Amino acid sequence: MKRHQVEYTSGRLGKLVRVEDNLPKPSELVFREEKVKITLSLSRSSVEYFKREAKRQRVPYQRMIRALVDKYAARAGK
Repeated sequence: MKRHQVEYTSGRLGKLVRVEDNLPKPSELVFREEKVKITLSLSRSSVEYFKREAKRQRVPYQRMIRALVDKYAARAGK
C-alpha cells in the first residue's frame, strides 16, 4: 500500500479565528466525594483477597473495598 506523502508549501494560511476555550479546568475533572473515616473489622480472608486483587490491578486495596461498598449502597438505595 502506497503512503500519501504530504507536500508542504510556503505561504499564508488565511484568516485565523480564535475559538473560545470550552475545556473544563483540571480541578473540575476530579470528582471527590466527602469521605468519613470509620473502624471496621473484616475477616482475614477478605482482606487478603482484596490485597491480592488490588496488587494485580495496581490500586490500593482500601480503594477497592470502598468502591464495592459504594456500588452496593448505590444499588440498594434505588
